Amino acid sequence: MGDFMDKVNRVIETEHKSGLTNAEMMLQNHDLVPVEPARRTWGAINFVFFWTAEGFNITTWTMTSSMLILGLSWWQAWLAVWIGYGLAGYMTALGGRAGAVHHIGFPVLARSAFGVFGSLWPILNRSAMSCIWYGVQTYIGGTCVTQMLRSIWPSYNDIPNGLPDSAGISSRDFLSFFLFWLISLPAIWFPVHQIRHLFTFKMFLAPIGGIAFFVWSIVKAGGLGPILSQPATVTGDNWTWTFLYCIGYSLGNFGTMILNDADFTRFAKKTSDAFWPQVITIPATFGVVSFIGIVVSSSCTVIYGETIWSPIELLGKFLDNDPSPAERFGVFFIAFCFIIVQIGINISANSISAGSDLTALLPRYISIRRGGYICAIVGLCMMPWTLLSSSNSFTTFLSAYSIFLSSISGVLFADYFAVRRGKLRVRMLYSLDHADDYWYTWGINWRAYVAYIAGIAFNIVGFVGQLGVSVSETALRMYDFAYLLGFFIAFLVYVSLCATFPVPGAVAEGWHEFDEYVFPEDDPRKGDAERAAAADAEEEDAGDADTKSGFKTASV
Repeated sequence: MGDFMDKVNRVIETEHKSGLTNAEMMLQNHDLVPVEPARRTWGAINFVFFWTAEGFNITTWTMTSSMLILGLSWWQAWLAVWIGYGLAGYMTALGGRAGAVHHIGFPVLARSAFGVFGSLWPILNRSAMSCIWYGVQTYIGGTCVTQMLRSIWPSYNDIPNGLPDSAGISSRDFLSFFLFWLISLPAIWFPVHQIRHLFTFKMFLAPIGGIAFFVWSIVKAGGLGPILSQPATVTGDNWTWTFLYCIGYSLGNFGTMILNDADFTRFAKKTSDAFWPQVITIPATFGVVSFIGIVVSSSCTVIYGETIWSPIELLGKFLDNDPSPAERFGVFFIAFCFIIVQIGINISANSISAGSDLTALLPRYISIRRGGYICAIVGLCMMPWTLLSSSNSFTTFLSAYSIFLSSISGVLFADYFAVRRGKLRVRMLYSLDHADDYWYTWGINWRAYVAYIAGIAFNIVGFVGQLGVSVSETALRMYDFAYLLGFFIAFLVYVSLCATFPVPGAVAEGWHEFDEYVFPEDDPRKGDAERAAAADAEEEDAGDADTKSGFKTASV
């Protein structure tokens, strides 16, 4: 029986280096260790394609609608988007810096600041939200499937409903949801260094669909519509607060990707490949897409006498009025583009991050691929339509969750850029040795948790106010800048605590990044003797308290 269980165990274990102890298998597998040169396949053009493809999504399309409803004119809302996503692009590139240099993802990077065991809470936190958002985005993808199938078979819209009212969803919508969930599964199979091909395909397809929708709406309306001539309805201080809120809203909407970026930049060929392409492409793409959304919605005001902000709802309108074969084909193509877009969003923002986190929670048995499929199963079983339809408070909670992510980001940025100044002793991130830098106190860095809680605390009253509880006007004003406030409070508190209670491995001055890191004994560019010597040299370096100034380059 023992031999049989050993065989079963070997079959279900993930890929990892041979000879690891049970303790080491708690912290590493093939998906968690620094990416070796062979898998560093993301060049600058891949990051441009990635963010161009990501920008063409339904959330970005409709983002400016809330800003116009708040009273801004279209160009003021558009400017707020450019500024907000300009900040988001820069913060995303910085958030992915450690990944691009040391070739580690968020779950391993979190160990440097929170500790090898303390990192489990931020990891569990992110993985749970990724699973929930996977379900929500799958439900949105299902609405795209509905319009695509309606364009082929109009009778699809009239499928008899065999589900009770208590189900919260019709038979047609559940079928569309399940079909989208099913066709998304193959994309989870591919490893991250290969999934770039999906985003390349999506990059060429999505803009074509978006531009086609843009031109079609203008032609159908005979012009740009009335929204582009509407002035702002707020003035004075109210305008200033509204404009600043919209900038913060745009930035906060990107909180997940700022935290996720290292999961992708770790596969970068060069550090520079993951920096400027993101800084430039993110605001440019999201700015263009939001403008397309404004014009399309403005045009539909002329066509239907009402403003429809959701592109999927508008496609449905096109099919409601005895469309011609050409119009049906147009709806089919645009809906198909949105389906590919939603699959890409679910992979990049949810399944890869959930897979990365789950493999860090149980690396011996869960890989990124297995974690991605666990995320998909949870997204199916959670029945997202019940959450979205039953409570506005829940959707508000999902939208506002960036305040929790901002505190995690604040701690990670402070640890990497201010406290350690780019110096990570990467081998220690996979060690339970009590003498190593990231053991802290029983594997937990209490400074990180104090800073994390402080960042949340400054926003929690305003957050509760968003859920319908009566709070002060000051708290609501503070909450308008929730992401930035939470980020900087966590950043400053962590730096202050580390100055008062220094952490092991802190650097006083200079900049100390390794360049193109790999485990020395795994470097295929060296012979056996060179790898052994490099590993010994790294061990010696890990023992000193190097605080000298200058850029540090590993000899790999």
